[in-house]
Amino acid sequence: MKGNKWDIALGLIKVDGLEPTDEFLELVEKEKKGEITVSDIRKTLNQTYRAKNNA
Repeated sequence: MKGNKWDIALGLIKVDGLEPTDEFLELVEKEKKGEITVSDIRKTLNQTYRAKNNA
């Protein structure tokens, strides 16, 4: 079921003409496998983009 939700979400991103980063796709795969949680993904992305915005 997790994979289905991610497939839909990634499809919607692409419909908008955007392409997810390789880093994001790796995080999604880890979440699908149960290695991390959605909360972990959110935390990682927040840290990454806050660091870029503060640079």
